[in-house]
Amino acid sequence: MNSVVQRVPAANSTDSLAHFQARLGFETDCADVYYATHHETKDFVLLDVRTPTLYAAGHVPGAINLPTRMISEQRMAEYPADTLFVVYCAGPHCNGANKAAVKLAQLGRPVKEMIGGLTGWIDEGFGLER
Repeated sequence: MNSVVQRVPAANSTDSLAHFQARLGFETDCADVYYATHHETKDFVLLDVRTPTLYAAGHVPGAINLPTRMISEQRMAEYPADTLFVVYCAGPHCNGANKAAVKLAQLGRPVKEMIGGLTGWIDEGFGLER
């Protein structure tokens, strides 16, 4: 008898490749954001979509605080239309980044979620700005 892992068979390699490549179009991780910020040209805007109080208590260095409720066409007009936004919230237990990504996508803006959020950032050993 198969383990619980294999009771549902793995997808074939072609489907797996398509799935995992597609995910990378929707998300990035904390290590990639850190690396890009410190070693490459930063070609994205990092948005902390939590409340101003939580942002002030500690956030990813260089992040701009823009709570989801404040995302609007007027506010986003400050940025060129092709600006990539990377959004994050508290962590895997929070869907705030997902909600922000939906709003940005509805406004026609390129967006990725930084998976792990602030919890992932801390877990990677990266410091916070206050």
